[in-house]
Amino acid sequence: MAAKRKKPWSKRKKVWLALISIFVLIYTTVILWHTYKPLPEGVSYEGSLHKTDSVDFITDLTFAQDKKGNGIVHENHIFDKINDMINKADEFVVVDFFLFDGYYDEDEDFPEIADTLSTTIANKKLENPTMPVVFITDPLNRGYGSYENKWFKKMREAGVEIIYTDLDPLRDSTPIYSGIYRIFFQWFDIGGKGWIANAMASDAPKMTIASYMTLLNVKANHRKAVITEKEAMVTSSNPHDASGFHGNIALTVTGPIINDILKSEEAVSLFSGGPKLPRIKEEDIEGKYEVQYLTEKKILDKLLADLAATKEGDKIWLGMFFVEERDIVSALIDAANRGVNVNLILDPNENSFGQEKSGLPNRPIVQEMVEDTNGKLNVRWYNTVIGQYHTKAIWIQSNEHTIISSGSANYTERSMDDYNLENNLRVIAPNNSELVLQMENYFERLWNNEDAMYTVDLEEFQDGFTWWQRWIYSIQKLLKVTTY
Repeated sequence: MAAKRKKPWSKRKKVWLALISIFVLIYTTVILWHTYKPLPEGVSYEGSLHKTDSVDFITDLTFAQDKKGNGIVHENHIFDKINDMINKADEFVVVDFFLFDGYYDEDEDFPEIADTLSTTIANKKLENPTMPVVFITDPLNRGYGSYENKWFKKMREAGVEIIYTDLDPLRDSTPIYSGIYRIFFQWFDIGGKGWIANAMASDAPKMTIASYMTLLNVKANHRKAVITEKEAMVTSSNPHDASGFHGNIALTVTGPIINDILKSEEAVSLFSGGPKLPRIKEEDIEGKYEVQYLTEKKILDKLLADLAATKEGDKIWLGMFFVEERDIVSALIDAANRGVNVNLILDPNENSFGQEKSGLPNRPIVQEMVEDTNGKLNVRWYNTVIGQYHTKAIWIQSNEHTIISSGSANYTERSMDDYNLENNLRVIAPNNSELVLQMENYFERLWNNEDAMYTVDLEEFQDGFTWWQRWIYSIQKLLKVTTY
């Protein structure tokens, strides 16, 4: 019996197959290009090591006497310092902040950070019309084109130059969505007034569909810096009212490093259509501290080198909001296993502006680190009775010196692998220096609950961690569909 001949494909099926193949090729090419394309000039910056005698350590802390929040205290110092820096500036002010507004839904009496800071900056420009006053920020603060918030309007009308960072030249961190976004959605410009509720807060201005499409292509200028001719600050704190009770850290520096920070900020200004930035008169100075300005992946590169150099008997303190970047996790595990005393104070990832979170990414990562070190790596959770433990700082001590790295960068792929714009200060300091002792006292105060319940035991949040949460985390990482 003759074999039955297969029915040939119809012309329509061949056309559809060709169209699907072409789309898959375009989609894949777009994903690869926008994931690995060259960075704008000046991004992923490594400054020189500069000497200085002045590195100041400033903190914000919210804490209570128990887990219920009794006896709550807010120690807020960072924005007092920022406003003072701006008021004392004589030649210029350059500011770069990720999140800047006063919108929130929580029933809390948050400090009016956005209004106070915008008034300080606006008044500085009004009193000094010829002084360069530049504010670089993320387009999140205008709803990705849907509105101008009232704080930026106040500053703009005073003559402050507002630079909304152009995120398009940066690499995309969510490839599954970014391929679709780049092919179709980025061309949408519906225009008109926003009409969809703002996800940030119910009283925030409404947004357009096009703005939400941009929002979902998750990327950001996440930097946090203040620069004048006298000193510069790099911090983990945002001038955002609802973030006013977060735990944060700031470092201020003086000297030639200010020009490194200005050079890096100028790169963002220029590729976003903004101006060149001023410089200070550079003079080499002596001092007990060596300081270095790092952005994006250069933060990771230096951190991994510093962790790799640790040996038995060295000590690490880490205070962090998010930890999940694979190379960092592995480096901390390796350090603990070779006898380094590794102590982590982490946010439990339980709360985000009044919304309950799932504990990702910190809880599955902590479970892995504790298991892979047989409990040699020590972890305590911050007692976040309100807000978040938003700090991003590491303190690494050997017999020779202490290395500190602190700033805007979470220990995540999006922050560390050249997706977001991030900035850190790296400091090499004598072990007996004031900065080193202040930071050590800060961590020990939190770890030992010296005058309040700052931190709780590992088991407080880890016992409730279930297998499916770890599975969800693994799937999110594989598909790169995270928001951290």
